[in-house]
Amino acid sequence: MAIADAFRFGGRNAWLLLGAFAVATAVSAVLLTRTAELRYERDVNRMVFNDNVGVLEEVRAKIGATTDSLKNLLASAPVAAADKPYLVVSIAERKLWLKQGSRTLFQAPVATGSGKEFVSGTNRYRFQTPRGRLVVQLKEVDPAWIPPDWHYLEQARKRGLGVVKLARGESVPTGDGGMIYVAGSELVKRTPGGSVVSLGGGREDREVVAGGNIVIPPFGTNARRYEGVLGTRRLNLGDGYGIHGTNKPETVGQAVSHGCVRMRNEDIERLFEMVPVGTPVYIY
Repeated sequence: MAIADAFRFGGRNAWLLLGAFAVATAVSAVLLTRTAELRYERDVNRMVFNDNVGVLEEVRAKIGATTDSLKNLLASAPVAAADKPYLVVSIAERKLWLKQGSRTLFQAPVATGSGKEFVSGTNRYRFQTPRGRLVVQLKEVDPAWIPPDWHYLEQARKRGLGVVKLARGESVPTGDGGMIYVAGSELVKRTPGGSVVSLGGGREDREVVAGGNIVIPPFGTNARRYEGVLGTRRLNLGDGYGIHGTNKPETVGQAVSHGCVRMRNEDIERLFEMVPVGTPVYIY
């Protein structure tokens, strides 16, 4: 009753006090959020300065950061990198920046890992872009893709086929009396009539099939070398990962890759000329 009477007989003052309290609460929340952001910005810069990516997760855990924004990083200038370029990739925003000190020299959209898991028998694969600090180890023009085994396993699952792994010195029956085997760097087929024909280089979604199985060719054969899939340029980051072009530009901006960072060919060609071997790459 006392509270109701206060609003009835001194309503204006009561409402003013209530409003002031609400404003003060909102301002405090904003200040706390901004303080956390400034600390995060400071420590991200410290991470770049010290080349210590481990501190990032420590800081994120302390402030409860759950987003993956690079706005604070891009607004600041890591002192150690003032005279050298470095790359920054945001997995969540699917963007790439080439930075030098406080300047942004180049930026472009990218595609990143889908994050999906693929299980085939005892094999388990997670298709995600690695986080942390990597380095541009090699620059390649018109790179060829050497598909890992999971590519063939994935294709077989999609097409309802089995798989058979072909080793040098072995052969796979074609089901019509012929045989597939390796001759030099070629995958060849011997027909029932005895003639031998090359099965050519590898082609995406057009793998060699024999007896209801997709044939996994040995490494070092042309059948295990796919041209054009990686676009026109690649910055090799090691361990099978890279920043490269694509033959599917419509996927840029999405989380669809098997772990690599894809760019439109015109963007990677421009970036390729600006980035030397040894350039640090920070992926978040």
